[in-house]
Amino acid sequence: MRAGVNGRSELSQARRIVVKIGSRMLASDAELIPRLASEVAELRAAKRTVVVVTSGAIAIGCHRLGYGSRPKETARLQAAAAAGQSVLMRRYDEAFAALGVTTAQVLLTHADLADRERLNNARAALAELLDAGAVPIVNENDTVSTEEIYFGDNDQLSAMVAPLVSAELLILLTDVDGVLDASGKRISVMANGDTLQVLPSGAVRMGSGGIESKIDAARKACHAGASVVIAPAAPSGILAAIVRGDDVGTLFPCVEAPLRARQHWIAYTLRPRGTLVLDPGATTAVRSGKASLLPIGVIGVRGEFEPGDAVRIVAPDGSEIGRGLARLGALDAARAAGKKGRDLEAVLGHGTADAVLVHKDDLVVA
Repeated sequence: MRAGVNGRSELSQARRIVVKIGSRMLASDAELIPRLASEVAELRAAKRTVVVVTSGAIAIGCHRLGYGSRPKETARLQAAAAAGQSVLMRRYDEAFAALGVTTAQVLLTHADLADRERLNNARAALAELLDAGAVPIVNENDTVSTEEIYFGDNDQLSAMVAPLVSAELLILLTDVDGVLDASGKRISVMANGDTLQVLPSGAVRMGSGGIESKIDAARKACHAGASVVIAPAAPSGILAAIVRGDDVGTLFPCVEAPLRARQHWIAYTLRPRGTLVLDPGATTAVRSGKASLLPIGVIGVRGEFEPGDAVRIVAPDGSEIGRGLARLGALDAARAAGKKGRDLEAVLGHGTADAVLVHKDDLVVA
């Protein structure tokens, strides 16, 4: 599916859809899950497959455990998630079961998707569930998530699930009409690269996301080949309206040349462990998208990383020009920086004068 003039008319062609719903909407509308189930069932009746990404376990758990507000301590967050996830899933299961639809719980951590083998296992499991006619209900596995393995919020999780299931459309449901400009007016379409000033999220909220996170997630999903709509959850029939191409919410049309799955994984799923600062010549070469990064072009190494870790690649002024997988650890990279030929061989201690720091196949230019 590719966007037309404004992309709206193309949404009717989407056959695989990811729908994300957040904590605030679930907490404020007790009938939201049954209504969402009914709308998803209608999409399925039209031969579309749907994955639901949901928040809400921690909010439910906080209520069950008697917490007055969302805790900040990791252990209390994990306890709340454990107490709330079963209730959350039961609500989805009962709502969909009443319509004759089978659901399946899928809990993920960032570590699951950062590891290629585990990512492929998750992709295969989701594909099998969809082939079997089930609706996967995806949530972050908050009970085991820590700062190192969490997504940050489920907007980001949904942006990673979209390419995992080859989604053509990601719908981010929220409590406002879409992305609002600085005057509070809804922005109908935000093309890739638009930098309009938008109305920020409120400071107080139940969930961990906000409009800024949704915009970031939308851009990531667009680079995976999906169109994205940020839309209000409250109106009845909102999913059907979006798929019809109605002017609701804010549309982010998919990009014309989406990243391949592995490139998207490097650019948007892996968390950089370090930074490589390039000289002007190497900056130009890397920006061309046709050159590997050699140690001779590196003037600075920051962070602690091992071979195979993701690193940010920045110009001399600090602007990010890409991300890639390092072939040397931080210590060796620092020792090799600015060197070539025999000097490089002497530093690395092996007989190669052409060591590559980041191969062009493992490099994604911003």
